[in-house]
Amino acid sequence: MEEMKASRRKALLRIPILIGGTLHIPPAVEEKTTPPERTSPLGLEQYIAGRTLVSGDGPAWDDMFVQVYSRLKKQEPFLVPAVAEPLIVWVISGEAIVEEREIDRDWVTNTVTVGDFFLTRSPTPYEMRWRATGAAPFQVMHLYLSVPLFERVAKDLLGRAAPPALRDVSGGKDEQLSHLLALIHQELTAEGKGSQLFIQGLAQSLAVHLIRNYASNGSEGGRQTALPGFKLRRAVAYLEEHLAEPFNLAKLSEAVGMSEFHFSRLFKKATGLSPSRYFIRQRVARAQLLLQETDTSIIEIGMSVGYSSPSHFAQVFRRETGLPPSHYRRG
Repeated sequence: MEEMKASRRKALLRIPILIGGTLHIPPAVEEKTTPPERTSPLGLEQYIAGRTLVSGDGPAWDDMFVQVYSRLKKQEPFLVPAVAEPLIVWVISGEAIVEEREIDRDWVTNTVTVGDFFLTRSPTPYEMRWRATGAAPFQVMHLYLSVPLFERVAKDLLGRAAPPALRDVSGGKDEQLSHLLALIHQELTAEGKGSQLFIQGLAQSLAVHLIRNYASNGSEGGRQTALPGFKLRRAVAYLEEHLAEPFNLAKLSEAVGMSEFHFSRLFKKATGLSPSRYFIRQRVARAQLLLQETDTSIIEIGMSVGYSSPSHFAQVFRRETGLPPSHYRRG
């Protein structure tokens, strides 16, 4: 049994699903929730990833995508996908030992506390994990600045539309940046979700601060280097809603508003998988969840995720997990 469990852990499908602007593991319930006796790796992640506390939405937040999360004490490695927008992660409560790495590289460790921040505009996916320390809850705010805003500010400051690349910062300290982020957090939690004019002004001020203080001397960034976060979220949601249907790149690209070629290239750059391969991973992950948490027959589960042939479903499932569906359910 232990060998079976170890085999299943090795077969864990790390499917990046956005949580508040960051492609991440599927959304979770509160920490106090007790996991079911049996679940799949994907299902288990729903109980350990933490929860969203507040999210910015509505026209006031067009220039920023902002969410606040309460994280659990320990987070296993997960994939952070590449997106076009600059991302800031700001610690608002607690402290933690955070580790990051490029895929298959060594981990880089930082100890962070309230006010520390991470800045990235990574052109490739990377992995992250952490272990919170101390008694205070570990809470962070994620903020993505929209590419159009970043380009407008770059043109005003630098006289060119293409914004500069930004330096990656892990566990940094910046009092002026923290002040701007604190004001944004205040508006985010305000009754009525804050003032639109004030929020737009804060977004512009933040973009100016990043370009002035964190511009890299390396190659310039731009729209074409990665898939914008809102398009990535839209694509993932579309695939989730159509798991029982044949994969259709034309319809997926149309839903995102991009050409098939351009979308496929940037989607793979963001997730590490082609759209069709990602779709198969989503299907198998849904099947894992149903196999472990329901009594639905294997044939019905296969049909619910788009496989009319039981043998084809079993073949795909075994290829992706290393186990046939029947063994997976028994294990």
